[in-house]
Amino acid sequence: METNYSQVPQIDRPGPEVPAPEAEIPSGILVIDKTRGPSSHQVTAWVGKMLHVHVGHSGTLDPQVSGVLLVMLGRAVRLAPLLLQHQKEYVCLMRLHGDTTRERLDEVMREFTGRIYQRPPRRSAVARNLRIRTIHSLIILDFEERLVLFRVTCDAGTYIRSLCHHIGLALGTGAHMQELRRTRSGGFDESDAYSLHDLSDAVSALSKGDSSLLRKMIQPIEAGVRDHPGITIRGSAVDAVVRGAALAGVGVIQSDQFRKKDLIAIKTEAGEFVGIGEALLDSARIVPGRPGLVVAPRIVFMVPGTYPKGWKTHKTEVKP
Repeated sequence: METNYSQVPQIDRPGPEVPAPEAEIPSGILVIDKTRGPSSHQVTAWVGKMLHVHVGHSGTLDPQVSGVLLVMLGRAVRLAPLLLQHQKEYVCLMRLHGDTTRERLDEVMREFTGRIYQRPPRRSAVARNLRIRTIHSLIILDFEERLVLFRVTCDAGTYIRSLCHHIGLALGTGAHMQELRRTRSGGFDESDAYSLHDLSDAVSALSKGDSSLLRKMIQPIEAGVRDHPGITIRGSAVDAVVRGAALAGVGVIQSDQFRKKDLIAIKTEAGEFVGIGEALLDSARIVPGRPGLVVAPRIVFMVPGTYPKGWKTHKTEVKP
């Protein structure tokens, strides 16, 4: 029988019974294990209410979906453009509307691995334009009668509900998504996640002078870009980039693979996160040490002056 989510009890709304001083809360990423019932916006608002900080989230989960929800705290909210691009992993329970064989199911699942076309469901809040998404892996975990449990790794913005519907059409049986849980978002998975009750306990400990629990839960801003394509720059180029100058090839040490106009992470040779930039060239065309602009900074996190100035200002002589 399909779960009636209207009957799923709402969890208690956490309140600021133990207010946390904003100065005690570092900017970073808090991975919440969202339960079924509340929306992503509600959960994020409750986190902000408990911690008294500016918050945001990346990757909306429907109320009936549980799992990994990235909540950005403080300055980390500016990471949203990158975090929204993260690949996602889900475990889904799909119910078929008719009988089929394991062999036929395996065959159809293989057909849906790779690039697929999708149109957002009618109930979605975005325009229902046809889009292309990539299914990186589709693995059947269990199959019993008309219930199929599978794990899917996919591009951000993939609708698993639509995927189940289309698999059902290809099988000729019809199908719908019965339950769904997000198990990974980018480099963050269930092992990094905490419940709202865990967060409430950490805030309570903070009010008594113990910040260790909360600091253990909050991951640094740099964690949000550890698996994201990026570019490593010389120390002499850092201060100019921090102050808004476009990065030239002479300041590049090495780069990952990316395409022109992609948003990429800019890092120092020591692995420090400088900010987010827009690639002006495909990475294949970037040659370290060669002149020419390669990346335009878009969002800067590092404070000016952290690295010594490696550029000179030439004074223009004014003739009388």
